[in-house]
Amino acid sequence: MKWSDIREIAIELCEAHPDVDPQYVRFTDLHAWVLAIDGFDDDPEKSSEGILEAIQMTWLDEVD
Repeated sequence: MKWSDIREIAIELCEAHPDVDPQYVRFTDLHAWVLAIDGFDDDPEKSSEGILEAIQMTWLDEVD
């Protein structure tokens, strides 16, 4: 899984953190949680605020 796999990452986060409201997750925490996903294999430095925001918004869509 890479940073570009936004939907897959959001689904994994939804399953890993079912009691978390993604709207209130700090990007530093989100970054760490993405890196902790089993099967995530991308350079931590390749993320950006735009990517993290896209993940967060997709995660919000998944829980609604």
